[in-house]
Amino acid sequence: MDSIKKDTEERMSKSVHALQEEFNTVRTGRASSALFDKVKVDYYGTPTPLNQVATISVPEARLVVIQPWDKSTIGEIEKAIQRSELSVNPSNDGKVIRINIPPLTEERRKELVKIAKNMAEQGRISIRNIRRDANDELKKALKAGDISEDDEKHAADEIQKLTDSHVERINGLLEAKEKEILEV
Repeated sequence: MDSIKKDTEERMSKSVHALQEEFNTVRTGRASSALFDKVKVDYYGTPTPLNQVATISVPEARLVVIQPWDKSTIGEIEKAIQRSELSVNPSNDGKVIRINIPPLTEERRKELVKIAKNMAEQGRISIRNIRRDANDELKKALKAGDISEDDEKHAADEIQKLTDSHVERINGLLEAKEKEILEV
């Protein structure tokens, strides 16, 4: 029974962490190296994450500087950024790529909030699915005679508490992300 609860908590925490990682890739009005986490560069025929072929730094609030470790990849890095859905314009001087992060329009901010809300809802669905799996495990254990009805009821209550706390964490992350997106 404790293993079911422990496994459930672990899976729920991983779901919340995955959502947090996903939120990092949503653009806000501020520059962030996390924006480029999903950008893959064609590195000698292999799609490689940008942060594995270059150093990404944020020297100013609206500027990202990408310095490739191998200067011959600068063109591929630039193409990969242009192909990404970030809608930014990279400029390179042969050594580094500079990207000015333009302020977001009101319309784009609302669009990004909608995307973030969608991501959060997917996270909540994931948490509820994990709860359902755990409750199914408890029912199986009850049927097999491994636990009593009281133990099953108590464990189901514990799992519901875990579910509520993780959904609260997701709501908190969403609230913070909305605030960050709407910040001018």
